[in-house]
Order: sequence, then structure tokens, then C-alpha cells
Amino acid sequence: MATIENNLQANLLALRQRIAVAAHAGGRDPADVALVAVSKTFSAAAIAAAYSCGQHAFGENYVQEALAKLTALQALRIEWHFIGPIQSNKTRAIAENFAWVHGVERLKIAERLSAARPPHLAPLQICIEVNIGGERSKSGVAPADTMAFARAIARLPRLQLRGLMAIPPACESVEQQHLHFGALRELKTQLAAGGIVLDTLSMGMSADLEAAIAEGATLVRVGTAIFGARPDHASARAANVNPLE
Repeated sequence: MATIENNLQANLLALRQRIAVAAHAGGRDPADVALVAVSKTFSAAAIAAAYSCGQHAFGENYVQEALAKLTALQALRIEWHFIGPIQSNKTRAIAENFAWVHGVERLKIAERLSAARPPHLAPLQICIEVNIGGERSKSGVAPADTMAFARAIARLPRLQLRGLMAIPPACESVEQQHLHFGALRELKTQLAAGGIVLDTLSMGMSADLEAAIAEGATLVRVGTAIFGARPDHASARAANVNPLE
């Protein structure tokens, strides 16, 4: 465990330095850029080790895998983010167990999350997924449809619309990265002009977080730069035992 923690501590330190350098280069305060450690397929033990290094926000993509980790790590004050595709039959589990949901793209899903959010919990924090590159292979709301969709979500109880999220096309150049991230930033500005004021841009991952921060990212989602190469999903499920017992 000590070796794991040492590696994670070094990785997190290097990543936070990257974030700080990128923020300062853009005239921003590094404290304005939150880090979500994408822990999908990594074990509960790895999450516990990262938590001990000061990382308290984690992102998961698979509901069943995530619920096992939530149970194993319930003694820790972790802020859980769901960042994967959302199936209708998984909305209750997500609404009952997560603080944030990145990637809402259908009103039906938003309505089900709203109905299932327990009243004793704080409102579920929502980011709309935008298909900023217009890729047929990716999910997300078209930029032109985002205003109407945002207004519909903002009317739902037990949800708090916080921002926009995007996974841009894989880009060969930094200039292209800036183009897509800048388009999401501009979309947020357009929404504000229409009365939908948001405070979150969830964009940027291990390979492109500098461009995302330069274009206004307030939350970056990073996995491999923290945890290393991702294990296959089956191996990850087998490894998710309670590290605190």
C-alpha cells in the first residue's frame, strides 16, 4: 500500500503542478480548477490510497462497479461524480448515490434523476453533455439545442444545473483543442445571455487539460495521469474488495 500511495502522491503532485502552470499561463487562479480523478476500472484500494493523498472527488462510469466501491469506501468523505452514459434503469441508483452527474443529454433521463433524488440529499449537480464536435459516434446535445434543453432541466426539482461537459474529437494539434474547448466556453456565454447562468465547464483530460484550462475549464477529469494504465473491466470488478476491513 505504501508503494501505491507513494506513486499516487507523485502523480497527483505532478498533475496539480500541470494544472497550476496552465492556470497561471491563462491568468487564472489554480484554485478555480477542480480535479475529478476518474477511477473507473481501478480498485477501491487505489481510490482509498488516492484519498489519503488528498484527492477527494472521484468519477465513475459503470454503475454496478461504482456501487461496490461506494459501499467499500463509505467511511470516507468522497464526492462521487457519475461521468458515463446513463441508462434509464440506472437512474435511481445514480440519483441516490452520486453528488454530480456529467453527461445528461436526454430530458427523459433528467426527469428520472429528478424524480429519484431523495429529498434528504442536496440537489443533484448536473452538467449537460454537449456534442461540441458534431461527431455521429458520440452522444451529447447539439450546441444549437442546448439552450432549450438547459431551460427544461432548470425547471426540474431536486436537480441543480451547474454547467456544460464535453469530450471533443481527438485532435492532432493544440490549436484544434483550443477550437473545441473555446466553442464550449462560448456556448456557456450564450446561455448566460439567455438567462441560464452556469458556473461549471467540465472539460479536459490527461492529454489536453492545458488547452481546456486556457479556455476556461473549471473541472478537469483525469484518470491515467493519476492511476496509470487502465486495467480491463473484468479484472477491476474482481479487485473491488473493501480495503478498509
